[in-house]
Amino acid sequence: QVQLVESGGGSVQAGGSLRLSCAASPLTFTNFAMAWFRQAPGKERQFVATINLSGNNKGYGDSLWGRFTISRDNAKNAVYLDMNNLKPDDTAVYFCAAGDSTDYHPRAYHYWGQGTQVTVSS
Repeated sequence: QVQLVESGGGSVQAGGSLRLSCAASPLTFTNFAMAWFRQAPGKERQFVATINLSGNNKGYGDSLWGRFTISRDNAKNAVYLDMNNLKPDDTAVYFCAAGDSTDYHPRAYHYWGQGTQVTVSS
C-alpha cells in the first residue's frame, strides 16, 4: 500500500512560480514511476508530467514544455513539480500518482494523492 500526500499549492499571479511536493510512504516509493495530473472544475483529468524510477527519463504534457519540471529525490521519498511562468489556464487541482512505468494516461497509475489546489490570477 502506497500513500501519497501533495503539498505546496496556493495562489499566485500570472508569471509566478510554485513548487509542488508529493510525500510518499512506505519506502517502496522508489520502486514506482511517478506522475502529476491536474483537473479543473468541469474538465477531464489532464496529464502534466511523469518520471521514471531513477529520475533519468521524464515526459511532459502538451503546452507545458519548458515551464514545468518534474524531479524526484528517492532518499527523501519525494517527488516535485516546479512550475514557472504560470498562466491562468494552469489553475486546477494537482494530483500526484504512482505506477509501474511512465505513461500519460491515468489508468497506468495505481495510487493517487488527494490533490492540492493551484490558483493562478491574471
